[in-house]
Amino acid sequence: MKLIKITSDHPRLVLNQLESTDAQLVEIYSLGNTVVIYTEAPFHNEIVLTNKRRSISNDEIKIVKKFFKRKMRNFAYNEKDIIISKANGLVEISVPYEN
Repeated sequence: MKLIKITSDHPRLVLNQLESTDAQLVEIYSLGNTVVIYTEAPFHNEIVLTNKRRSISNDEIKIVKKFFKRKMRNFAYNEKDIIISKANGLVEISVPYEN
């Protein structure tokens, strides 16, 4: 599976996120039928995986974490502080910046 950047296909979602949250950057990716929304904010990064047809697999979570670890290499964070919340068809990965 490969992440494909599809941010330009969702301008309304990006604009809404930038206007209504503390996000400074919003990017959207496709991982097959799973949509991945990545946001950078002043004190944390958020990664949301959503799939309307099925639950998110552990393999998808691993792929996404590996991809965004490389992307976040300029940010100081501690692996043990990462919070992963799961619901049916939805996973949120919260990455707080280290003080």
